[in-house]
Amino acid sequence: MAYHIPALLNESIDGLNIRPDGIYVDVTFGGGGHSMEILKRLQTGRLIAFDQDEDAALNAPADKKLLFLDQNFRFLENNLKFNNINSIDGLIADLGVSFHQFDEPERGFTFRQDAPLDMRMNKGGQVTAATILNTLDEASLADIFYNYGELTNSRRIAREIVSARAVRPVNSVNHIIDAIGKLAPFRQEHKFYAKVFQALRIAVNHEIEYLKEMLEQSLSLLNTGGRLVVITYHSLEDRVVKNFMKTGNFEGEEKKDFYGNIETPFRIINKKGTTPGDEEVANNNRARSARLRIAEKVG
Repeated sequence: MAYHIPALLNESIDGLNIRPDGIYVDVTFGGGGHSMEILKRLQTGRLIAFDQDEDAALNAPADKKLLFLDQNFRFLENNLKFNNINSIDGLIADLGVSFHQFDEPERGFTFRQDAPLDMRMNKGGQVTAATILNTLDEASLADIFYNYGELTNSRRIAREIVSARAVRPVNSVNHIIDAIGKLAPFRQEHKFYAKVFQALRIAVNHEIEYLKEMLEQSLSLLNTGGRLVVITYHSLEDRVVKNFMKTGNFEGEEKKDFYGNIETPFRIINKKGTTPGDEEVANNNRARSARLRIAEKVG
């Protein structure tokens, strides 16, 4: 298995509308799939790539046009300005978890193999999924499963986990499956556990909060005509990106001028988003839930 197979690769790179002399940012470097394609199109331009996972740094090529930063993208603006970059012509983000992270059982991102409940994208982080499961109160756990997993039985899930940890700490994949397995709907076990693990992963890595921080910073950094390109994989992050591109805020509240025109800092390039075709989905299962959104800063 490759380190990571990017979804919607050609569509997202085309969406950046790359200029050979432009400055571009890949805030989710991962296996370098998007970055390699950007570098091919640059001549005198530069690419700044971010990734908080230390394993990703091993994929960075020796290219004078590339600056790799082992940082979370929430620190986008500070890192760019530290490197004397005050504006950019495009930014791409491929959200979610890479194949590499799923394929390392000890990272705890998948429920398919028993492993410690880690889920940290940054291995240096202090809080793991096990930390959350064993320290938060029942109400807080329920909020995580409801808000980040959209699980309607979140309160019962939380209750079962609190009961289980009273007997032994919930520290592994098998521990949590033992604790909540009876709540998994018949023949929908995969979907149920996927939502539970998604909720925990988002909570551990503050994914929604940090995504919002990065998007707000991108707005102040993008030049007029600069492109914002984001690939999402679930409804929570897609809603955040869609609302931001459409209205400039995360609530989707439309502000109109005197003439009734919506005031927004972006022009949407693909209004409904772009999804993979059948052939790509057949060759890349992770692409099944991918949606590409592209916007251009208007001024």
